[in-house]
Amino acid sequence: MDLNEELIHFLNTCPTAYHVVADIRDRLKENGFTALSEHDAWNLEPGNSYVVTRSDSALIAFRLPKKKLTGFMIGASHADSPALKIKPNPEMETDGLVRLNAEGYGGLIRYPWFDRPLSIAGRVCVREKNGIRTRLLHIDRGVCIIPSLAIHMDRSINTEGHVFSVQKELQPVFRAADDPTTFQTMLAKELGVKESDILAHDLFLSPHMPAALVGADQSFVSSPHLDDLQCTFANMKGFLEAKSPKSTPVLAVFDNEEVGSSSLQGANGTFLEDTLDRIRECLKMSDNAFLACCANSFMLSMDNSHAAHPNYPEKADPTNRPRLNGGIVIKQAAPMTYLTDARSSALVQQLCKKTNIPYQFFTNHSDIRGGSTLAHYFCEHLSVLTADIGLAQLAMHSSFETAGARDTAYMKNLTAAFYGAALKRTGDDLFSIQL
Repeated sequence: MDLNEELIHFLNTCPTAYHVVADIRDRLKENGFTALSEHDAWNLEPGNSYVVTRSDSALIAFRLPKKKLTGFMIGASHADSPALKIKPNPEMETDGLVRLNAEGYGGLIRYPWFDRPLSIAGRVCVREKNGIRTRLLHIDRGVCIIPSLAIHMDRSINTEGHVFSVQKELQPVFRAADDPTTFQTMLAKELGVKESDILAHDLFLSPHMPAALVGADQSFVSSPHLDDLQCTFANMKGFLEAKSPKSTPVLAVFDNEEVGSSSLQGANGTFLEDTLDRIRECLKMSDNAFLACCANSFMLSMDNSHAAHPNYPEKADPTNRPRLNGGIVIKQAAPMTYLTDARSSALVQQLCKKTNIPYQFFTNHSDIRGGSTLAHYFCEHLSVLTADIGLAQLAMHSSFETAGARDTAYMKNLTAAFYGAALKRTGDDLFSIQL
């Protein structure tokens, strides 16, 4: 229960990837991690721990061994979620009401965004005397709302399929036209700056609804952003709890997974590759030794998975049907949209059995195209044995999602064991997780 109360606080205070990364960076620094900057040359010392961020929304942390570096244990997740993003010059007046011009970010389910208070959060670039500073912003109150159309004006809404237009129907009402509080005025007041000094922003709408434990025995957690903050939170907690690592633990949190990962701060960028290469250089490893190190490494790509839905049982695979609170979900797909293969699946199962953590399997229904994760983008930059895992949830990509409350601890315990372990190879055919 204490872990889930902490998860709920994390979900409520981290509405965007920028807030997630700031929160995790601060926790790591409080636990003795030295902050690095990509803009400076690095001087890394064996036995020390470090954290570096990119573009305010991606983070990598690592602990260097006191002795020879022999491999990496990499745990990766993402901090972004499908949402509505506010465009520049957003105000639009119609019939005495001012709406904000917004567009979809990622594959969001559109209809749950109607008729609920929405807050605004993200980052703002502000001009200062010596340059431009990025400021975090979280207006933690109901700032706008997207009213649905009354049933009297569309009698078919409950009987016929309706495709909601983002540009027409998902533009949030912000203020009355005669209200002098403009969008720019509001931002300036919240940040304590002049309107003219606000240059640009990456701001998102977020449901102003707190995360909560639900169910007769409080066995479920419901919240915005569970995909993928439940995994990210558990991954971070396990990383901090890991003891006496036998390899080199690496925590990676990326942005823009929901839109293809192709950005500076996405998994298809070079952030992880650049960081590991800097480690190699600082430790004076040869290319040959570094490639051997990568071959002795293991990655867990952590992203929540679909649970079998009780109202739509036919949508799930006939034999692999994850359930809430059923433990770690090992995800596998023939088209390799998940990178799990027989070897990496066997290693995850071995780790779960050694640590008494339940696990289950997800595969797509053979007639339904599934999603993908950040893992397969890594292959374009770094060849490391990888397993895609997650936690089962319902209503993925809704503005409010539901997952198992007990599963958070399962993932935290798994990652704590994982970061303290090492991949052990004996020849080409024999391999195991060494705790």
